Amino acid sequence: MSQPRSVAFHTLGCKLNFSETSTLSRQLEQEGFEKKAFTEMADIYVINTCSVTENADKECRQLVRKIQRLAPESFVVITGCYAQLKPAEIANIPGVDLVLGAAEKFNLVEHLANLTKGDATKICSCDIETVTGFKASFSVNDRTRTFLKVQDGCDYSCTFCTIPMARGKSRSDRIENVVQQAQALSKNGVKEIVLTGINLGDFGKGEDGGKKKEESFFDLVKALDEQTDIPRYRISSIEPNLLTNEIIEWVAKSHKFMPHFHIPLQSGSDAVLKLMQRRYNSELYRDRVNLIKKIMPHACIGVDVIVGSPGETEAYFKESIDFLHALDIAYLHVFTYSERAATKALDIKPIVPISIRQERNKIARNLSYQKLQYFTAQHLGSTRKVLFESVKHSKDEIGDGMLEGYTDNYIRVTTPFHPAYSNQIIDWTLA
Repeated sequence: MSQPRSVAFHTLGCKLNFSETSTLSRQLEQEGFEKKAFTEMADIYVINTCSVTENADKECRQLVRKIQRLAPESFVVITGCYAQLKPAEIANIPGVDLVLGAAEKFNLVEHLANLTKGDATKICSCDIETVTGFKASFSVNDRTRTFLKVQDGCDYSCTFCTIPMARGKSRSDRIENVVQQAQALSKNGVKEIVLTGINLGDFGKGEDGGKKKEESFFDLVKALDEQTDIPRYRISSIEPNLLTNEIIEWVAKSHKFMPHFHIPLQSGSDAVLKLMQRRYNSELYRDRVNLIKKIMPHACIGVDVIVGSPGETEAYFKESIDFLHALDIAYLHVFTYSERAATKALDIKPIVPISIRQERNKIARNLSYQKLQYFTAQHLGSTRKVLFESVKHSKDEIGDGMLEGYTDNYIRVTTPFHPAYSNQIIDWTLA
């Protein structure tokens, strides 16, 4: 290709994708590319995709059409989970020049050097079983928080999920490397690191130099707590069966790991959990929540929930909502089930009509709103430590000249911009 020198990125999906996009961006900037906003004219547009839901697939196609209208002569590169799962489908989208699967994502610079506009769409993919390496990534933008990828892939076989097909087997970094990265980020002014992964609690699995690793996620938590200068850590999401008592008890006494857990549930009905092939039941989940709240009453607990999955009868849905209602949690991330190709869920009956899925989504989201209001109200008048971001938000975001931050237990705080607060941890009375 000729020498295009500007690139714009767009990320769909999870925090892990954001960390990988940020790493790709830095790679290209080191090669002399100028980074542009995705709404600006650029020589190259890179879309890092998700494929957890059908909406993510649709959004990718919509973004390509927007690029075609804005900059029809620019190069369009699609990578990420959707690119790994359905490369041929993406290649048929008018305007797409390059599709990079899981093994080729971080070879973007090399692939761009051999790209010519007008050629047939180039697909660089592979059998996901051959993807075994781990590529460390982290996000650093204008925020004080960094998403640090420490694990990738998943060995679970949940019936609704395509992630193992898109990301491959569970694998992770070494603790020594993660500690070094955290220290480097600390020297660059980062005050909070969010540990991310596809199945974070599975950290340590795999081989290193032909030998089986003997590290665990709990080992990682202890090492970061004891060996780094980062003042705040968060655990992005961890399966309830992998969230051990020792992890919970360590966080409770830690001054660095925040009292904030995000624990996927997916359903409060044991019958539906069994259909999903989840590795726990509602009793185990309740026990985890109860232990957290017993030793950390102020802790924030977020929950992932899928509504309308195959086999979820009205009775099972009510059972799930009743279970969630009784839990001492702070918020829900609600997902409406969507069919994913090659998943076992396609064989489960009965199928829940789309209209009923949408109704159940509204019910669950309303419950989430009530939970968050109640959790926040419990802490009004209390003083908690808030880390304010280093960026002043525009009027279009959270108000003219406002700073945003989060308490240790993840309550959002906004205040008029004050330069002394930027990237600082402040004792703050919630009002």
